[in-house]
Amino acid sequence: MAKTKATKNNKSFEQTLWESADKLRGTVASSEYKHIVLSLIFLKFVSDKFEARRQALIDEGQADFVDKVEFYTMKNVFFLPEESRWSTIVREAKQEDIALRIDTALHTIEKSNKSLRGALPDNYFSRQGLEPRNLASLIDTINNIDTTSDREEDVVGRVYEYFLGNFAASEGQRGGEFYTPKCVVNLIAEMIEPYRGKIYDPCCGSGGMFVQSIKFIESHEGNKKDISIYGQEQTSTTYKLAKMNLAIRGIAANFGDVPADTFFKDQHPDLKADFIMANPPFNLKGWRGQDELVDDPRWAGYDVPPTGNANYAWILHMVSKLSENGIAGFVLANGSMSTNTSGEGKIRQKLIENDLVDCMIALPGQLFYTTQIPVCLWFITKNKDEQHFSDAREPFRNRRGETLFIDARNMGTMADRTHKELTTDDLVEITRTYHAWRGEAKDGTYQDQAGFCKSATLDEIKANDYVLTPGRYVGAAALEDDGVPFEEKMAELTQALYQQMAESEKLDAMIKENLAGLGYGK
Repeated sequence: MAKTKATKNNKSFEQTLWESADKLRGTVASSEYKHIVLSLIFLKFVSDKFEARRQALIDEGQADFVDKVEFYTMKNVFFLPEESRWSTIVREAKQEDIALRIDTALHTIEKSNKSLRGALPDNYFSRQGLEPRNLASLIDTINNIDTTSDREEDVVGRVYEYFLGNFAASEGQRGGEFYTPKCVVNLIAEMIEPYRGKIYDPCCGSGGMFVQSIKFIESHEGNKKDISIYGQEQTSTTYKLAKMNLAIRGIAANFGDVPADTFFKDQHPDLKADFIMANPPFNLKGWRGQDELVDDPRWAGYDVPPTGNANYAWILHMVSKLSENGIAGFVLANGSMSTNTSGEGKIRQKLIENDLVDCMIALPGQLFYTTQIPVCLWFITKNKDEQHFSDAREPFRNRRGETLFIDARNMGTMADRTHKELTTDDLVEITRTYHAWRGEAKDGTYQDQAGFCKSATLDEIKANDYVLTPGRYVGAAALEDDGVPFEEKMAELTQALYQQMAESEKLDAMIKENLAGLGYGK
């Protein structure tokens, strides 16, 4: 487990680290200091792994090779020159030029390790004008975190998740752009079961979808070498954060050569993915000019997505990226399920007629830091025929002409005053329902459940004007019978009503008497 000096107050090391980072407020914008903290965490982690490998070489009688790069890379460890090691940073933490020394350390690490090219901040600390005293305090706090002592605990992963979530909570929409709630990511991964093949996220943010995919594989005793990861991110700092996030966990990924707009500079033009997981920006306006991308092959067979909202551009982009048996799970605003604005209804109708929509889930509100409005999950697949797999997935039944609707709006519990989380039981119930409907024997036999789930035909969807809102299909849940006969219940209610009416008459009389006493009687 991680060690921290804050045990007196019984604080977690994440809380202690957050409080130390909070001292940077006022010096730099809160939207910036996540990169400062996470860059230092990265530096500490790779240094801890380097020192552990270095000591192992000495213990194995190979001290002559402690400065040979290949003896580190063979164990998936980054080689660190002297000036890039955490011990050097700690030793020089009180120096006035500590920001420059950190920049030099990060630059040297990136230059010495090919897989980190373009991943680390470039002269970032020097440009922030940080107070050396506050930076030294942060370094001291991070120095008390043991990042490698417990592999099962994934200390660094905990720090990343805690900070990304906390930054999102404190910064509102700006912070939330980088963070999809963990329970939502878990749900998508459990639903699509990415055991083997190519995984893609066209707007990957900090890489959380990929991290959860790896966790899914490990928790189901799969092999993470069976998947390859492809992502794209437009914002430069977030692109670097994603590369760091995966590198810190030893996960290889292809994020393209540069951060770029997915619509205008696709970094993976020939990719056909087996699994797509995404949380695109909600209702993105002005994503293209009026005359731009009108003949793009991604829209072939569909109307051109409108300039005023990118939701259906994201959907069609992902459809174009799916392999012949591929499946995509992604988050969109609820309006995407029913909109008829600017031709979006026609695009949705065509998607339905092409039998691509496998499952729709309405989620509860308050899950996201970016918005309080409820959102939904779309699951799209290129193949609804009966399928058999060489990986751990069980066979799927023929689902042609069917779509599953799940209404999960009443699920979840409040994690704090303003945010809700889906519980483990919620996730199990939703995924088991989908997998049973899909024909996976391990999850039993599927049955429609009023108020929760409904398997609808294309004709039923057509009869509902091609609207995909689950509430239209699942109906209302049956009221639970309390076992009291109607006659008995009616008699009790009637007596209660008569008592209330008699009490009302008494109160009316008292009011009239008081008014008369004040000279306002009849």
